[in-house]
Amino acid sequence: MPTLSALDADLDRYAALEPAQAALAAEYRAFLRGGAAAFTRAHREGHFTGSAFVVSADGERALLLFHAKLQRWLQPGGHSDGEMDLAAVALREASEETGLAGLCVEGGVFDLDRHAIPARRDEPGHLHWDVRYVVRCSSDETPAINAESRAFAWHRIDALAADAAFDPSIKRMAQRWLAR
Repeated sequence: MPTLSALDADLDRYAALEPAQAALAAEYRAFLRGGAAAFTRAHREGHFTGSAFVVSADGERALLLFHAKLQRWLQPGGHSDGEMDLAAVALREASEETGLAGLCVEGGVFDLDRHAIPARRDEPGHLHWDVRYVVRCSSDETPAINAESRAFAWHRIDALAADAAFDPSIKRMAQRWLAR
């Protein structure tokens, strides 16, 4: 089972590979010192989440879903709910949210994105400390609509990298993919 020190080492490796996000990686490592509680929703000021940059088998396209609650195109992802293996969280969320089988995580940490979640009903505003991984399709690339998404769309990654209409973090991941 992965440990806090394993994620700490993964963040350290990521910072060395992505100097533009080294300062953010250091903040993630500091947040990680909060311990296992930082992986639960009970940690009200913020918590870790895991997301998947889902790429087609040929690596040319990325799958985005139209998020039902947020009403925008995003990558699959979600709460870790106590799981410290955020790559496993990303894979689980990609499988659950897309219905795709045969997905696999490639490599280590691919992107970091800390973002604010606004207050809703009985949940105060908080931060998601999102750790993102590449998840590649290896078989059927036909997603299934479910309660968490209204629609899916495969987008050419080169088009995502150039399109200002998408969330800046989607654009950043697309650019990073193309630069690999």
